[in-house]
Amino acid sequence: MRRTSRKTLLRTALAVTATAAVGGLSTYARSGWYGRLRKPSWQPPPQAFGLVWTPLYATIAYASARALSHADDGSRPALRRALAANLALNAAWPPLFFKARNPRLALAEILALNVSNALLTRRLLRQDRTAGLLLLPYAGWTVFATALNAAIARHNPKARHNPKARHNPEAQRNPKA
Repeated sequence: MRRTSRKTLLRTALAVTATAAVGGLSTYARSGWYGRLRKPSWQPPPQAFGLVWTPLYATIAYASARALSHADDGSRPALRRALAANLALNAAWPPLFFKARNPRLALAEILALNVSNALLTRRLLRQDRTAGLLLLPYAGWTVFATALNAAIARHNPKARHNPKARHNPEAQRNPKA
């Protein structure tokens, strides 16, 4: 059995860090818009998200590096593409939800992320069982996030951002302005 390559781990760690940075810079949990949304009673407190995502991102980087290190030359490119697509989908959700202020569009995107998670987990399982199993908490958390996103979209059918609100503080207070 091969060992996980340090070079590969560094590359996956950098890719995952970039994904986390995009997500972190795009998340505005303290914005007035987000504060006004009706949320389900089972939503975790805001600090829980950072506490969960930090180890999940570390696990994604390690599991991906482990699988890539164990993959043969023929399957490595497809595995890299699957990881890149997954990280792109992961990074896309916060801007859609928080910057575009569009829970419904973010819900469609996170559904695609769930499919990507399943495909990536399956690919990792084929290369290295441990690597695939390590992705299961990520997939599980994303399913939970999908349920949370769906509940927010359902409870806030008119939550779509009003473009006028950017330049007009009155439009923020009165969406029909």
